[in-house]
Amino acid sequence: MSRGETGAARRGAARGAAGVWGGARRWARSGRRGGRRRAVARLVPAVGVALLLMSACSAPADSDGGQRRAVDVAKPIAQRPASVVPYWVNPRGNAARQLAAYRAGDRAEEADLIERIARQPVAEWIGVEDPRGRARGFTEAAVAAGREALLVLYNIPHRDCGQYSKGGAPDGDAYRRWLGQVIAGIGDRPATVILEPDALPHVEDGCTPRKFHEERFALLAEAVHRLRGLPRTKVYLDAGNPHWITDPRRMAGPLRRAGIDAADGFALNIANYQTTRENTEYGKKLSDLVGGKHFVIDTSRNGRGPAPGADDPQAWCNPGQRALGEPPTTHTGDERVDAYLWVKRPGESDGTCKGGPRAGAWWPEYALELARNARRGP
Repeated sequence: MSRGETGAARRGAARGAAGVWGGARRWARSGRRGGRRRAVARLVPAVGVALLLMSACSAPADSDGGQRRAVDVAKPIAQRPASVVPYWVNPRGNAARQLAAYRAGDRAEEADLIERIARQPVAEWIGVEDPRGRARGFTEAAVAAGREALLVLYNIPHRDCGQYSKGGAPDGDAYRRWLGQVIAGIGDRPATVILEPDALPHVEDGCTPRKFHEERFALLAEAVHRLRGLPRTKVYLDAGNPHWITDPRRMAGPLRRAGIDAADGFALNIANYQTTRENTEYGKKLSDLVGGKHFVIDTSRNGRGPAPGADDPQAWCNPGQRALGEPPTTHTGDERVDAYLWVKRPGESDGTCKGGPRAGAWWPEYALELARNARRGP
């Protein structure tokens, strides 16, 4: 595994996507595949009611007959101002549900910390399970809230070289069918898509066997073309991070073969911890090599940069004492950096390393650490 590897937790696609549409299924019974689902415009108010019912309990009395300070357990998760960041905040995401639980348990300090994550838009990962329903559910819920969806497509064949997030579509034809379902789910609603984290860097670093390279380039180029054919969808190809494929010239060729000319740009630092400054410098050099394309940076956990020391081959995997990075925004101060995004969902594990649960599983202790360290600073 590369020392610069972006890590596995960003992947957990089915688990990550379950939040909102799983809630919708509980509110309306319908077939999992092929069923006609009700409009998710009704989901957002339903979610508010659900959170209220989940947590609206009176504060218990103290032994002296007084009333303990009540935690506002019914406080809803609000959308961020569209002028700052246009992406949808999922009111039923892992962090939001953890926040509701902390509030219900009168754990004010933990609630304040986890709210730093719950109130921000994070990407929704779409994997093999019900791609059409999830893409549709997320985009409809986003439109109902006056926002747009931020999606990650993560199902490329031979995914993650057999590591923590191995899997993906069994072959190219299966991937094309899956992609068609995603496209049908997005439709004419606005969405920004981060396309296949690790797929290109794993070609360049040799992790993906050479016999699969041509198929991968073809599948990615086709995905870019088909997604860009939608009226309101933007597409960014993943390009690793500055400490993985360190020479940007090595990434330029794979990006071109994967259709960067037709894409809106590329994405950096997915699920990694490299600093925003280093990613910006690297991104500009890479941009110069691919026609001036713009890029986005995952700042979800890079508030303190990467873990120190180069002797740990899995330094990317659940490193300790890291922090949340810049909040998501489209105001980056650089004309070629389209946005700082939380593509990796803070609080989800990178894999079964350093005491973590499986890749993509919610890990509240790690989420609290990220938020606590962001408050304290470097």
